[in-house]
Amino acid sequence: MSKKSIAKNYAYNLTYQILILILPLITTPYISRVLGAENIGIYSYTLSIATYFVLFGSLGIAMYAQREIAYVQDDVKKRSKIFVEIIILRLITMFISTLIYYFMFINGSEFQLYYKILLLEILANCLDISWYFQGLEEFKKTIMRNMIVKILSILCIFLFVKSPENLVTYFIIYVASNLLGNMSLWLYLHKYLKKVKLKEIKVFKHLKPTISFFIPQIAIQCYVLLDKVMLGAIINNKSEVGYYEQAQKLVKVFLTVITALGTVMFPRIANNYIKGEKETINRYMHMSFKFIFLLSIPMILGIIIISSNFVPLFLGNGYDKVPIIMKVISPILLMIGLSNATGTQYLLSTQRQKEYTISVFVGAICNCIANLIFIPQLGAIGAAIGTVIAETMVTTVQFFCIRKDINILKVIKSSVNYIISGIIMFLICVILGNLISNYNSIIIIGTQILLGCFIYFSILIFVIKDEFVISILDKVKNKIVGPIKKGEINE
Repeated sequence: MSKKSIAKNYAYNLTYQILILILPLITTPYISRVLGAENIGIYSYTLSIATYFVLFGSLGIAMYAQREIAYVQDDVKKRSKIFVEIIILRLITMFISTLIYYFMFINGSEFQLYYKILLLEILANCLDISWYFQGLEEFKKTIMRNMIVKILSILCIFLFVKSPENLVTYFIIYVASNLLGNMSLWLYLHKYLKKVKLKEIKVFKHLKPTISFFIPQIAIQCYVLLDKVMLGAIINNKSEVGYYEQAQKLVKVFLTVITALGTVMFPRIANNYIKGEKETINRYMHMSFKFIFLLSIPMILGIIIISSNFVPLFLGNGYDKVPIIMKVISPILLMIGLSNATGTQYLLSTQRQKEYTISVFVGAICNCIANLIFIPQLGAIGAAIGTVIAETMVTTVQFFCIRKDINILKVIKSSVNYIISGIIMFLICVILGNLISNYNSIIIIGTQILLGCFIYFSILIFVIKDEFVISILDKVKNKIVGPIKKGEINE
């Protein structure tokens, strides 16, 4: 199997990851007005509960399976055998998880109807085989069919969700789109698999290694989902969960752009690791760190600049707390970006699950303690503070773990250009915002975004002359100009 272009795979994965966040985001202004903060809080709270059972049913299989497929991506017989074994194991574990979920939440619970609908969400995740194509570095396969399904779900929301009484309809559209999207990927399988003999299948040999991936996932979900669960449990006002949900959703659109590279690099580094190509891995890692700094720093500063004007325009009235939550939680763009590179991209692909597990457990413990301290006093803002503390601790521990393999001082120094450019951009945009504060919010936001991007990249290219940015521009230029020149020669 030929190696796929990292740039193309990043573009494919970025397109899909942004799609699954942007398309719901298109509906957010509409849904926030139609359903209201309390209904959004109920939706977020019940979905977070169901997600725990998806987590337990998945048992860390997806990430483990992606790595194992990446190790043998050139051997169709081996990868077919692994696929069948993983699917059977996942069916067993998800069935057990579904039974427990049914008896705990379906009968007599406060939100019984919503929990019943979310049974389909568990089924949808059971049928998810995106890990197989990601292991093969075939990211394009996961995009087109899912894009159609997601667009259809958007149309259904605008057609059928008209009032707060349509919360049930909103739930159904959400889970049905996930189910159809995951089912569609199965149509591609026949081109990538061969028949496997029944006697060769050994399902439970994968159980122990999947658990080693599962343990850190539990810790991760503790501070990804526990914020909402603790908000719902500690604060009686479900609107607080709605504020936090909306702020997190908006920030995570930016996060998707940053972490999409890690998803692409995971199978590539895993394959390089098996082949013993340490220098190549080191080069890829430093490229990833520069990429994260390049994007995350201006995004964090940009959120701080525009959120106060953007949120009322985007979400409507009743979400006054969301801008400050966005500003508080924005540093996770950098922290999660870095930990995605050091943890998922490096530690897991090189079979260092133990160190990865320690880092996320430290983060989970810090998150729980911070939530208990800050949520009772600050509500959703306290949950945002807890998340930032947790992600910072995860990144710090992982940097300590890789210090002998990767020059951390070099990594930190590589951020200087982007910090300088970002600060100059921030100051100019803030001054500009004050000068045009009497204008329409759309004009203010648009002007700040366009000017901010121009200033940031102009400083990097023409003043600092950042080699990484210039190299990216040269590659883009060659991609565009190269084919044109070739066409002129052929003519």
